[in-house]
Amino acid sequence: MVDVESFIPEAKAEIQEAVGDEEAIIALSGGVDSSVAAALTHEAIGNHLTAVYVDTGLMRKGETEEIRETFAFMDGLRVVDARDRFLTALEGVTDPEEKRHVIGEQFIREFEREAQAADARYLVQGTIYPDRIESEGNIKSHHNVGGLPEVVDFDGIVEPCRDLYKDEVREVARALELEEIISERMPFPGPGLAVRIVGEVTAEKVEVARESCHVVEEETEAHEPWQAFAAVIGKATGVKGDNRVHGWVVAVRSVESRDGMTARAQELDWQTLQRIQSRITGSLDNVSRVVYDVTHKPPATIEYE
Repeated sequence: MVDVESFIPEAKAEIQEAVGDEEAIIALSGGVDSSVAAALTHEAIGNHLTAVYVDTGLMRKGETEEIRETFAFMDGLRVVDARDRFLTALEGVTDPEEKRHVIGEQFIREFEREAQAADARYLVQGTIYPDRIESEGNIKSHHNVGGLPEVVDFDGIVEPCRDLYKDEVREVARALELEEIISERMPFPGPGLAVRIVGEVTAEKVEVARESCHVVEEETEAHEPWQAFAAVIGKATGVKGDNRVHGWVVAVRSVESRDGMTARAQELDWQTLQRIQSRITGSLDNVSRVVYDVTHKPPATIEYE
């Protein structure tokens, strides 16, 4: 476990040495990783930091509004509406690795644009150790590691949490006295709902994934999962009223883990599962079926793509 009393001053000193008196931007997603990186960098270089949140259109329900409220204390928070650009870039892309690379490149281009406006030459990211392991081990390319384009228009990329596991990042967040909504927040993938959609990302599938994930998070809260969500995995025949429906199949996943490197599927009770399927199929006319994923990691990964 990380020694937060030594880690925090060391991380801030490293940031100060890397950035100096230059300007930097932080890729802020609202998750605990980027929030800790933002807090450390803000303490290290103060008003030389500009926080940038990119709304990709692939975020959780109400995410953008929540970010505006939670990080209102950071002067100059920039919220970028890039929804159309991300969906356009993902048109026709079905391969999971290609999808991650497309998203990684689009993120960098958005940050380069914002950095130019802020006269910033450094990019701060909330990359953590599992991101690096899975990218370097060819398990999957994280958008902020293996998904980065070869040419990046920054003098340097600063990653103060790069050697920490998720549970260690949470320890640092608590030591920094970040709000509980941040320090204890359920993990959410950097590429967003795109990796919870098998195959091509479309506006329709994104909306199904977003609404279904919201239901799953609410219904599993009492079970305290490490991560719980829904994924759109294909289509199947169903019946609604007297009509045949060829609708989306939604897979529900709820796992227990310590650091995300391994995970065990939760044994959710039947009543919870039935409430989940009833709410999803009842509120989304284009969903015909809900299934529950009982696979551990390994052999599966936690996310679908």
